[in-house]
Amino acid sequence: QVQLVESGGGLVQAGGSLRLSCAYAASGRTFSSYAMGWFRQAPGKEREFVSAISWSGGSTYYADSVKGRFTISRDNAKNTVYLRMNSLKPEDTGVYYCAADPIHEKPEDEYEYDYWGQGTQVTVSS
Repeated sequence: QVQLVESGGGLVQAGGSLRLSCAYAASGRTFSSYAMGWFRQAPGKEREFVSAISWSGGSTYYADSVKGRFTISRDNAKNTVYLRMNSLKPEDTGVYYCAADPIHEKPEDEYEYDYWGQGTQVTVSS
């Protein structure tokens, strides 16, 4: 079984920065065998893709709305994926989820992800 635990969310003013972390724990399949993704859900809206990273970290993907502001990275030795968020805007507010993807064919497709964390709240004030 895979467990994902997000941390690093909080309240920040517009223009500020946060770094989210997602720690992976499992028996059996290793962290480096999963591509990883970040999704978010704003109040009253559907969950949406934010960013993803390949198994090795060599390929990264971003939603157009965060491109140039957010950076995804992973440390396979620490079983952790990160999302650095700069120049935050009020529209970035939401619950951020990390997820594990065993297939890595369509990183933006949430149905490709087998395991999800519980989420961490990010609130950006104007």
